[in-house]
Amino acid sequence: MLENNATYNQFFDLFQQQDHARLAGFDDFMQRQGVTFNLYKNDQFIEQTFPFDAIPRIIAADEFAHLSRGLEQRVGALNAFLNDIYGEQKIIKAGIIPPDFVFGSKAYLPAFHGCRAPQDIRTHISGLDLVKDSVSNEWLILEDNLRVPSGASYPLSIRRAYRQLFPQLFEKMPIAPSDNYGHLLSSMYEHVNPGGISVVLSPGRLNSAFYEHGYLARISDARLVTNSDLFVDNNVLYLKSFNGKRIRVGVVYRRLDDDFLDPLNFHSDSMIGVPNLMSVYRAGNVALLNAVGNGIADDKGIYYFVPKMIRYYLGEEPILSNAPTYLPWFEDDRKFVLENLHKLVIKDVAEAGGYGVLFGSKLSQQQLADLAAHIQAEPRRFIAQELIEFYDIPTQVDGQIVPRKSDLRMYIVHGKDITVWAGGLTRFAREAGNYLVNSSQGGGFKDTWIMGA
Repeated sequence: MLENNATYNQFFDLFQQQDHARLAGFDDFMQRQGVTFNLYKNDQFIEQTFPFDAIPRIIAADEFAHLSRGLEQRVGALNAFLNDIYGEQKIIKAGIIPPDFVFGSKAYLPAFHGCRAPQDIRTHISGLDLVKDSVSNEWLILEDNLRVPSGASYPLSIRRAYRQLFPQLFEKMPIAPSDNYGHLLSSMYEHVNPGGISVVLSPGRLNSAFYEHGYLARISDARLVTNSDLFVDNNVLYLKSFNGKRIRVGVVYRRLDDDFLDPLNFHSDSMIGVPNLMSVYRAGNVALLNAVGNGIADDKGIYYFVPKMIRYYLGEEPILSNAPTYLPWFEDDRKFVLENLHKLVIKDVAEAGGYGVLFGSKLSQQQLADLAAHIQAEPRRFIAQELIEFYDIPTQVDGQIVPRKSDLRMYIVHGKDITVWAGGLTRFAREAGNYLVNSSQGGGFKDTWIMGA
């Protein structure tokens, strides 16, 4: 079902008046600027431009205001949970979340219990994934991404191209500006910085989002570095300068996972981490964005408990709802899941990027039986969700405008305040009827236009 949005009519009226030959300018821009999202398939590195569709997702001002309140609330509760779970663990003592559910997760890092983050902020940059349910007409949270959420650079980059190629659309439609994202980042850096410059730590050019690392470093006035540019001395992190002088580093916007950050604390064979970085972090001499150990908060099993966190930490009712979710770890839920496996969506809690997602309706009887056996053997490993019939939005494919499933990743920056960026990454499936829209699954992206009041 197509989303009913009256503003689309205005967009299409204007869009039809444009010179569509100029659409080729988007491909030229992305090639020239190196706007890539690289893939690894069959052990092959594939460097490719990120597939783009020029028809934006359009969100009304009042709808964005509602989303903002809900996302600010959710990130505030998740940050409180992370501080608590690596601190006093009150939510466990209160019986809100079972201890085995937290401590049994590979994402929980007990070695960092008692380690405080600068300014008690751990959720510096969050990417929360939503879909709009065509039945209830409500936005639902699908996932919380609190470790290394990617994608903000793509709508930022393409907005520049859009304004150049089709300026009339921006002259005649009240599209909220989105070019303040770099300022949001740099202001947040300043708030959490214990002393020193800010850097964006990248694994290097073979990373799928390397384009983004450089782009975000540039717009937030940070240095783009790899591990070879950094070293630790006496629990302080330094940047090696060309003239031989050391420059203290106070903020590291890291674009690599915990496991690879420090070979002396995590994977000893990591070739992209910084030895002894964790000693600097424990001493409070560097802010890591996002904080070490955040994976426990975006564990797909912990997702189930976020509405309870909002009530517990904030004393408020959730503004935005989860998708209906069942935890096989609980006996009653497990019974329901096993009886309804054929119509549920099953997710492996440790996977991301659209991997480990199984649609029961597409499995054979033997596959369903095998999956049921896996769930019974490892109930903590899975969650089950009802299939959300989320809206299609208009998408141009081979010159035709057709409906395609799409989600929305909204970015929330947590510094002195929690701020929802007036932009977002809309991802769409390139095939009809496909519910997997993730970039790593070959999906494309659109700009997201927030309408001014």
